[in-house]
Order: sequence, then C-alpha cells, then structure tokens
Amino acid sequence: MIERRRDTIPACCAPPGGPPPVLLLPGEPKSASAARAFVRAFVRYHVPNASEDYAETVVLVTCELVTNSIRYGTEPGDSLRVTLDADDTRTRVEVQDPVRRHPRPRPESQKRDRGRGLIILDTLCDAWGVRDAPFGKAVWAEVKAS
Repeated sequence: MIERRRDTIPACCAPPGGPPPVLLLPGEPKSASAARAFVRAFVRYHVPNASEDYAETVVLVTCELVTNSIRYGTEPGDSLRVTLDADDTRTRVEVQDPVRRHPRPRPESQKRDRGRGLIILDTLCDAWGVRDAPFGKAVWAEVKAS
C-alpha cells in the first residue's frame, strides 16, 4: 500500500496569496461588472497603500478595455482574458480578445455615445498600446501610482 504524504507545501512552491493576476471572462456585457470587482480586489491586496482614487482609476481603465473588447473584439461564444500586474509604481492592465483588428481613435461626437474609450485611456494612463497575440490581440494600459 502506498501512503500519501500530507506535509505542507514548501514555501518555494506555495501559490501566492491574494487574488490571481488573470481572469477569463465571457464576451458579454455583464463581464464588465465582474472585471471591476476583480480589479478592486486585486489592487486592494497587491497595492495595499494605494489611494481610493488610484484604485478607481485602475477600475475605470479596466472597464473601458473590457467594454471595448466585448463590443469590438468578441462575437457570441468568445472569451476574453484580463491580466493584471502591479507594484508600488504602477498597475498594468491587459485585455486579450480573439479579434486581430486594432483599436483606432475616432473623432469625438455628441451624436454618438461611443468612441470615447481611447480618449479616456489617453487621459488616465501613463501609456497604453496594442500588441498582436497568438490568437487575436492584447490591449494594455499602465496607470502610474501618484
């Protein structure tokens, strides 16, 4: 008979604490709400000294990226992936979807309720960009800590 050892996991192999850095979401509107909750929990845990304004800025940036991904980068049945990375100087948000078409700025219009996402990124982020991914694209943005 083989006996299983039930020792504790060595510190080098233990999973890190707190919320994970990656969230998979269905490409549907209610996913924006799940992304906001995920980011709030992640920032609270991984950047404990962050101000409420900073956390809400990261939440808004994430929501814009996720909403744009759902609107322009997914079709019914598709998924998207949110990846976060944070330290004391900045939080990086990356949203990957299966469509290769890159976002492009559109002129602001009072007639449409769309087209402001990239303007918001320009205003709130230290940097943002797009990279091709093996199955689609990833749009990323960095919010600098104040």
